[in-house]
Amino acid sequence: PLLLCHAEEAAVIVSGLRSTDVFVGESATFTCELSPPGVRSAQWWLDGTPLHNNLVTEISQQDGRIHTLTLNDVACHDSGTVTFRAGSLISTAKLLV
Repeated sequence: PLLLCHAEEAAVIVSGLRSTDVFVGESATFTCELSPPGVRSAQWWLDGTPLHNNLVTEISQQDGRIHTLTLNDVACHDSGTVTFRAGSLISTAKLLV
């Protein structure tokens, strides 16, 4: 008989964050796609400060694969490095306002 070994597939970043330039008052959106889906511990940071879902910061995920961060009504002081982290995976991009 054949014995099949199923190693747990490690998640990888299929498509990472892209640096974005926006004007003051606009929205900036960052998207990261993971495979396989199901990474639970996803977190976003801006210059080392953890981001949370609120009126100006929209954090969402679709099918556990597509993680999206939208910063609304950005100001000059929002310029910096956006970091997405899921488990051991990290993707970063620059936000220039």
